[in-house]
Amino acid sequence: MRWFSSPWFRRKPVSLLIEEMNEEGDRLHRRLGPLALIGLGVGATIGSGLYVSTGLVARDVAGPSIMLSFLVAAVGCGFAALCYSELASMVPVAGSAYTYAYATLGEMLAWIIGWDLILEYAVGSCFVANGWSGYFDSMLRNLFGVHMDPRLLRSPWDFSDDVGFFLNRVTLPNGVEAIAWFNLPAVLITVLITAVLVIGIRESAGLNAAMVLMNVAVILTLIGAGAAYVDPKNWSPFLHEDHGWRGVAMGAAKIFIAYIGFDSISTHAEEARNPSKDMPIGIIGALIVCTVLYVSTAAVLTGMIPYRQLDVSAPLAAAMQAKGLTFAGTMITLGILAGMTSSLLVGNLSQPRVLLAMARDGLLPIRFFGAVHPLFKTPWKSTLLVGFVVAMGGALAPLSFLAELVSIGTLFAFVIVSAAVWILRITDPDLPRPFRAPFVQFVSTMGVLVNGGLMFWLGRDNWIRLLAWLAVGMIIYFGYSRRHSLLNRIPEAVGSTTAPPAA
Repeated sequence: MRWFSSPWFRRKPVSLLIEEMNEEGDRLHRRLGPLALIGLGVGATIGSGLYVSTGLVARDVAGPSIMLSFLVAAVGCGFAALCYSELASMVPVAGSAYTYAYATLGEMLAWIIGWDLILEYAVGSCFVANGWSGYFDSMLRNLFGVHMDPRLLRSPWDFSDDVGFFLNRVTLPNGVEAIAWFNLPAVLITVLITAVLVIGIRESAGLNAAMVLMNVAVILTLIGAGAAYVDPKNWSPFLHEDHGWRGVAMGAAKIFIAYIGFDSISTHAEEARNPSKDMPIGIIGALIVCTVLYVSTAAVLTGMIPYRQLDVSAPLAAAMQAKGLTFAGTMITLGILAGMTSSLLVGNLSQPRVLLAMARDGLLPIRFFGAVHPLFKTPWKSTLLVGFVVAMGGALAPLSFLAELVSIGTLFAFVIVSAAVWILRITDPDLPRPFRAPFVQFVSTMGVLVNGGLMFWLGRDNWIRLLAWLAVGMIIYFGYSRRHSLLNRIPEAVGSTTAPPAA
């Protein structure tokens, strides 16, 4: 294959990945079983995408057919999940899609996907931390009567497509307007999460499991209570009156942010007790649980209230309150806080694992990003850095305009992984595959087409932002990573007949 003969696309042999995995040294502890992995996936996935985006997409784009939009998005995720499962069971090391791309598509594309994952997890966590603050303030006011200074609840500036950046003003209790200082609750929750993550994966998984159980219990309660008030007439017309069947595809692309997170399970392959079995169960199991909850919630929501009357800021709470279920506000707030906390935890847990894998390959400084704590066996330095970036981003940055950028970044990763699994079947057919994606040609092709197709429904502005982010990454790659890559010292690196000179 002449395409692989270029040093631009030199690949890291899977045999080398497996050899590194079996080496002694600074490896992560294998403490996660299948239930813990499912919990991590559900915890990372169910959050603001369900509690907030559902009402907005149903009202403006899909109508009651948002149920189909969730299923279409789940189909795209399902193809990617099968591919993730095969690769994660084959190469159970930290790194997720970055590691898989390195073994199949070459170093430069691996760097691109690794840089894309940094965008997905870092910006996603900043966005969650920022949104967590508002619901925390609501809980303090409604349950305890505590009112925080509004200057400590928002960033000092904001952004809109119409006017660009502008100062963020708030109204004080005495009626005076003032400029916001920073988002204090976003900082506090990020500091707490970071401390838990540094201590260890078992403690992190335990906290996440508690948050997930609370979140799922709230969702099931709301589904059960709301089902009694469903009127099938509200499902007619089923398609959005303005968009028709086109609204189903548009809705799938816009609601895709609700599925972001289940793929983060693959970043913990190095910490799974039995990765060949646990990783497929964790990835596919989390996707199934989330899809069932999403479709059920969408059915109840659009059945209770005509879709054009949905409150887009808090659709579930508003629907319950409209039916006289006054406990809904508090239940929704607690559920959102639990969901956002677990989502923030898993996002900040996954990001350092990607950085760790890139550092081990020489593409980032190993002494910092590759440092594993001698006692806790966690990538503590990069975890602290990620915590600092997320705290500052959640406290100071206007992040609402980046929400859909997180979706397009994740879809891009799914396309790469879907292509990688078939490529590896061709280039390395004899490698042991504890889990094999069925009908790989069909699954791989559909993973590329469905997820790639959803990317094009997200609009030109998101493509521009994605390309700008990737351009910054390429500057770093050619300025540092390519010269320090460990493949410079490996003559047998796939894709080059002679080894490049050592850096």
